[in-house]
Amino acid sequence: MSQRGGTRGSSTVKQPVGQKKLTNVAVVRLKKHGMRFEVACYQNKVLSWRSGVEKDVDEVLQSHTVYSNVSKGVLAKSKDMIAAFGTNDLSAICTEIMQKGELQVAGKERDSQLSTQKRDIATIVMQKTINPETQRPYTINMIESLMAEIHFAVDPHNSSKKQALEVIRDLQKRFPIKRAPMRLRLIVPEESSPSLMEKLNEWNAEVVSKDESGNQLSLVCEIEPSIFRDCEALARNLHGRSEILAVSVHFEKDNNVDHFDDHEDFIEPSHHPTVSLNTAELDEIKLSEALQKQSISEVNNVADKIVPTVNDDAKKNSAEVEVVEVKQSKCSTCNAIVGDVKQYREHFKSEWHKHNLRRKTRQLPPLTADECAASIDMGDAKSDLKEYSF
Repeated sequence: MSQRGGTRGSSTVKQPVGQKKLTNVAVVRLKKHGMRFEVACYQNKVLSWRSGVEKDVDEVLQSHTVYSNVSKGVLAKSKDMIAAFGTNDLSAICTEIMQKGELQVAGKERDSQLSTQKRDIATIVMQKTINPETQRPYTINMIESLMAEIHFAVDPHNSSKKQALEVIRDLQKRFPIKRAPMRLRLIVPEESSPSLMEKLNEWNAEVVSKDESGNQLSLVCEIEPSIFRDCEALARNLHGRSEILAVSVHFEKDNNVDHFDDHEDFIEPSHHPTVSLNTAELDEIKLSEALQKQSISEVNNVADKIVPTVNDDAKKNSAEVEVVEVKQSKCSTCNAIVGDVKQYREHFKSEWHKHNLRRKTRQLPPLTADECAASIDMGDAKSDLKEYSF
């Protein structure tokens, strides 16, 4: 009997006293005529609706109800809505609140958004600036450290690009940093070329290339971003046109080494300007420069150790032999010496190198050229047998 009574008594589910309804929602709040109005929306839907991605209002609103406090479930009074909005149409009022209201977010969510926006700002600053001494961009971590030095605070109501330009102006006052130049192509009539060149010299623009074809002059130059509008207006005034080739150009040292397909075995920075570089690419550049310096020092050491023998000609010949030996390239994938630069390039296109690459992905040791040829022939024979049915 006691068990039955206990079961019958516990059949009624009691709600917790401190429960708050409508808490797991996104709240949009609008203050108008000194009164507060709120609507309950689905999370991550308000921004999609404001940007035009979401078209259906029912997919955004949890209910067509206007509250004065969503977390407490207090509805807004009808007379207050008429006084503030001039109507008591709930759908129209909800739409206006979503358009003009302020989206309420939690503390952790706000911190996450600010952290993401700060990272975006640092990325934009990195892409648009260079170190005037090295002509290379700073890393994102260095940019964030500099932003902390100037006590920069993210404004969630302004765009990341606008804030990045403000950060660049503040950093230029205290640190060695400047805007990366823009690369433009200017095409003007040939008779207008003296006026164009005079203006470019006045702006300290760097002319990369010049091509005269027919009655037109095609000129590629690099200018400061601050004078882009003036340069574009000049091209129009000279009855020409301008084209943007690169918004920000970062220069790298020219090592005069070809760029190969196998980046894992041989890494070298391209000598052409690039728009942006990340930290990994900068580390690769430093590594390649270190290797180049090491190879040059090895050549010098070998040349210094050469003892003069019969005459100066014999000394020069022995030094040349040693230098040729140092320039021999080695493929770490195939674990073999493949020759000079040209042979090294051709090696990456060979079946031997491709076969060893496939073995490397399976963590298998490399094969020699003869072993590779035998393995390929055996594979061809097996594939031929599959064509026949016994």
